[in-house]
Order: sequence, then structure tokens, then C-alpha cells
Amino acid sequence: MIAWNLILMLVWCALWGSFEPAMLATGFLVGLFLLGLLSRRGVIGRVRYIRQVERTVSFAAFFLLELVLANLEVALQVLRGPKHLRPAIVRVPIDLPTDGQITLLATFVTLTPGTMALDVSEDRRSLFVHTMHLPKDGPDGLRRSIREGFERRVRELFEC
Repeated sequence: MIAWNLILMLVWCALWGSFEPAMLATGFLVGLFLLGLLSRRGVIGRVRYIRQVERTVSFAAFFLLELVLANLEVALQVLRGPKHLRPAIVRVPIDLPTDGQITLLATFVTLTPGTMALDVSEDRRSLFVHTMHLPKDGPDGLRRSIREGFERRVRELFEC
């Protein structure tokens, strides 16, 4: 299905007479939109490729929102001063089947300001996370945030 998306991208660029990066990106998105539309109308059937792109875009949007919110939270904590911080290391139970998924989860937790993945348990069932400021609802709030946010979306990225 990606081949069809690339063909549609090239047709789009040929119609416009430009193969600049912005036009290629636009053509890719137009091709994706057309494939999604055809898939939803039942012309080509629901394809895994469309679902995977939708999940990837959803994950990217979620991560960008989390990144902005975490940056605002860190800025607020810095302005409040160090006496208001509640740093902690929290064991977060995880249920991801592959090392790649665990690595991706740990990477996105670490990329989010104010948190850092420190280690994974030997049985690969727990992720140890350092947080700069523990939420008001304590360690359970952080666990819930990671499990319902990043972990759920990482799992969705790899579903067939």
C-alpha cells in the first residue's frame, strides 16, 4: 500500500510540475487521504497501512502535546523554586511484549521533560522512572499517566 501512496505522491508532483520537498510531502498526504477515503468507502477494503499511519500520526500528536505540557510544568516548577519540588523514583509496571517496544516507551518517557527512565527490571515487567515532581495523586498518578498514555499508544503502534 505504501507503493500506491508513493505513486500517488509522484502523480501529484507531476501534475503540479514540481518535485520540491514541500510538494512531495503534500503529495504524500494527498495520496494518504485518497487511500483512506477509498478504504473507508469500501473500494479497496480496510488496509493495515492506513491504520498504521493513523496510529503513527495519533502517537506523534499525543507526544507533541505531552511535550508542550511537560515543558510548561517544568517551567512552572522552576519558577516556584526548589522547595516545592517532590522528586521521586517510581516503579511503573509495564506490559509490552518486545524489547523494542520497551525501548520506545523508555525513550519517550525520557524525552518528556521532568521524567527520565532509569532502568528496566530483569523480568521486563517494570520500568523505573525518575520524576522531577510527583503528581498530586502520588506514584499511582504517574503510573496511570504512563500506562494509559505512552504505554497504550506504543502498544497500538505495533498492533497488526
